Amino acid sequence: MELTVGQVAGAFGVTVRTLHHYDAIGLVVPSARTHAGYRLYTEADLARLATVVTYRRLDLPLDEVKDLLDGDGTPAEHLRRQREVVVSRLGELEQLVTAIDRALEREMHEQPATTEDLKELFGDGFGEEYQQEARERWGESEAWKQSASRTAQYTRADWEDVKAEQDAVNAAFVAALESGAPATSQAAMDAAEAHREHIERRFYDLDHAFHRNLADMYVTDPRFTATYDDLAPGLAQYVRDAVHANADRHENP
Repeated sequence: MELTVGQVAGAFGVTVRTLHHYDAIGLVVPSARTHAGYRLYTEADLARLATVVTYRRLDLPLDEVKDLLDGDGTPAEHLRRQREVVVSRLGELEQLVTAIDRALEREMHEQPATTEDLKELFGDGFGEEYQQEARERWGESEAWKQSASRTAQYTRADWEDVKAEQDAVNAAFVAALESGAPATSQAAMDAAEAHREHIERRFYDLDHAFHRNLADMYVTDPRFTATYDDLAPGLAQYVRDAVHANADRHENP
C-alpha cells in the first residue's frame, strides 16, 4: 500500500506542511515516488509516522522522537521504549491532576461562606430572619460592625471551626449541669469564660459586663432559651447564671 502526501495527511490528522517538515528533517521520509516524481508513503513509512504521531501527542520534542526512532534495537525493544514514555507521561499527568485538585480545593476554601453553607452548618441555629432582626436592633453598634467586618471573609472552613468551638463550649455547659455542679462552680464558670473568649476571638470585643447583658437574653428571649434548653432542660438559665458568676469572679477577684 502506498499513499500520497494528501492521503496520509487526511488519514493521520496532520497537515501536509507537517509531513513536508518531517521529510525535510529526515524524521519520516517517503520511500517511493510516482512516475511523475510525487512522494508516496509505503507501509513501513506509515508505521514510522504512526509512532511519530504517538510521541508528538505526548509532547516529545522532534529531536527526541528522531533519536528514539533511529536508535538501535528490535521492534519489541522499541515498543517497550514507547511504553516507558507513555507510562512516564501518565505519571506526570496524574501529578498534574492532583496539583489542580489541590489548587481548586484551596480556591474553594478561600471563598467566603454562602448562606447555604451557614444553613447547612448551623441548621435551625441560623435563620435569615434572625439575622435581619439582629441587624435592625444592633446594626449601628460597634460590636455589630466589628463582627460584620471579621466574618465577611470567613470561609466555610472558618465557620466549621466556629461551629466546633461553639459545640465544645455548649458540651462543657451541659456536662457541668448534668454533673450536678452549681452555676457558681469552677466547671460552670470556666465554661462561661470559654464562651466569652470564643465570642471575643471570633466576632467582637466582649468584656464581662457586656457578657452579662448577652447572657440575660438567653432567658428573656424565648428563641435563645429554646436553643439552650433543647440541649438540656434548664440549660439557658444555667448558662445565664454561670456567666454572671464568672463576671463576678473577674470583676471582684
